[in-house]
Amino acid sequence: MDSIIDEIVVWLKEEVRRAGKKGIVFGLSGGVDSACLAALAKRAFPDNSLGLIMPCKESSADVEFAVKLADRLDLTAKKIILDKPYESLLETLPLTENKIAKANLKPRLRMLILYYFANIYNYLVVGTSNKSEITIGYYTKYGDGGVDLLPLAEFYKTEVRELAKELGIPKEIILRKPSAGLWSGQFDEDEIGMSYSELDEIIRAIERRNTGDIDKSKLNKVIKMMEGSRHKSRAIPVFPKR
Repeated sequence: MDSIIDEIVVWLKEEVRRAGKKGIVFGLSGGVDSACLAALAKRAFPDNSLGLIMPCKESSADVEFAVKLADRLDLTAKKIILDKPYESLLETLPLTENKIAKANLKPRLRMLILYYFANIYNYLVVGTSNKSEITIGYYTKYGDGGVDLLPLAEFYKTEVRELAKELGIPKEIILRKPSAGLWSGQFDEDEIGMSYSELDEIIRAIERRNTGDIDKSKLNKVIKMMEGSRHKSRAIPVFPKR
């Protein structure tokens, strides 16, 4: 695992150099994915990496975990509270009972803040999405999906947890119940409808074209999520003028 960590660090340095930038900025949520990214960022750019803690109607525990991790890594971090901008948007926009429409404003607000600081420091924005989430489209288009680099995109969630152990991430963060913080009491596995371990097993089976031993209802659910989210990952279609 040490070798892959070194490879990611080298890759981050090379991508930033190729882009003519000075460092990287990323969201720091207190979850295992952002914790891994924070540790990798500190190794790649000890003096030119910035973690942004951006609570938006978030539980205080999320912020506490993020702050403690930044202190542990001696990582430069800033806290930007987004409660007021979020509330202002909800007051300005038409009323809706669509929970997803309102919740997705949060990651899209965070994307705005990340690129604001990226412009200030001449950094690239780095995302925390892993292979499990990207495969089923479990991210917000032009929100946490709006980034320049994705160093964890080839790692399943279960692999990210193993990576976290090698990076020395505190056990309490690794074992935290994953949540995108979209609303109070929201947890990723509840929304997905299965554990990340089950999801990773199903994705692997699909890739190997060997799904005979997979629960059919869960298999169909994953396939449906994959098909319904293809628009998020493909290049933007352009009218083929002739």
